[in-house]
Amino acid sequence: MAKPKLLIVEDDEGLCSQYRWAFPACDVLLAHNRQQAVALARRETPPVAIMDLGLPPDPDGVSEGFATVEEVLRIAPRTKIVIATGNGARKNALKAIGLGAYDFCEKTVEIEVLRTIVDRALNLHRLEDENRRLSAAPASSPIERIVTASTSMLKACRDIEKLATANVPVLLLGESGTGKEALAAALHELGPRAKQPFVAINCGAIPENLLESELFGHERGAFTGAVKQTIGKIENAHKGTLFLDEIGDLPHPLQVKLLRFLQDQIVERIGGRQKIQVDVRVVSATNANLEEKIAQGVFRGDLFYRMNAVTVRIPPLREREGDVALLANYFLSRFNREFNRNIRGFTDAATAALNAHDWPGNVRELENRMKRAVVMAESRTVDVTDLELASVDEAMPDLDLRAARARGEREVLRAALTRSNNTS
Repeated sequence: MAKPKLLIVEDDEGLCSQYRWAFPACDVLLAHNRQQAVALARRETPPVAIMDLGLPPDPDGVSEGFATVEEVLRIAPRTKIVIATGNGARKNALKAIGLGAYDFCEKTVEIEVLRTIVDRALNLHRLEDENRRLSAAPASSPIERIVTASTSMLKACRDIEKLATANVPVLLLGESGTGKEALAAALHELGPRAKQPFVAINCGAIPENLLESELFGHERGAFTGAVKQTIGKIENAHKGTLFLDEIGDLPHPLQVKLLRFLQDQIVERIGGRQKIQVDVRVVSATNANLEEKIAQGVFRGDLFYRMNAVTVRIPPLREREGDVALLANYFLSRFNREFNRNIRGFTDAATAALNAHDWPGNVRELENRMKRAVVMAESRTVDVTDLELASVDEAMPDLDLRAARARGEREVLRAALTRSNNTS
């Protein structure tokens, strides 16, 4: 195993040699001033540091030492700092602890005492790391591709597990990017049809004049360009599962034909007369409000009730408490491996921005932002600019009345220019 890193911040060369000799089990990093200490903390993030408060250019005072403690902890907040202080300077050591230092040891240093303090600090750092790792680990989920610790998302996963063995139509309701296709695939993979085809089709991505042929197939010569017989998606899913994504975008004429298929599981290709019996489990999904579409007359109520034997609602990412940080770290680790990077974490500003963002694109948006951040980051940590997110300060509107009035006037002028095609 690699030796734990121990940062020594001391301007006395003799003491530096003594420390190096005293800790053979550690990878000792030496810094003689604040600039060197900060650079090593940023690059190495050592678990423990031993720090003298009397550093140049103020070797007889403590101002530089206090500044070093604060800056190192800002960069590496998990580092345990042990203050090595002169006799009678207990007040300064206690002040350093108030700034965030872990412990202190009075000079002249007793090496065995200092070793005990450093060993305790290293053990505490290891325990805290392990605790963070266990806390960040997703709770047990039956769905391999879903990473979550959210109670609401885990409930959806358990519902999917229960429904996998029941041969009933399932409707998945959730915003774009919440993982509807992953859950649909899990319904298939955890059930008795797992070895049969899983066929997915996006009803909103195919032009209306082609969608019927995609679903039901066609015979040769059925229409211009039909030069051969084509099997539709429904037939391809025989014995398996058909996933109809964005079912709310299905054109009204096709809703009638799909309803007929759901009732008797019989397919008739375009231009054909043969009735083909199939055995298909249908899972559908949408981000639309189907009940509202029914009220507007654009979606058939009988089709809705036919495919809505059981509904599973998938929570958006903004409602999945703790999952933004969990998923951000998951994607960081995954893209580090994929792009051979070594990004170690997030700045405080990036963490705040991740938690403050509303995530309208849900998990898909977070995944894409993290991919860009890992590729583009120039330092060892992801910053808010790498994520292309507004900092929390920038995201908060100015509450000053004069500034608010100016913002309102700008919006009105912008709308007026847009309406007049930017002509005055």
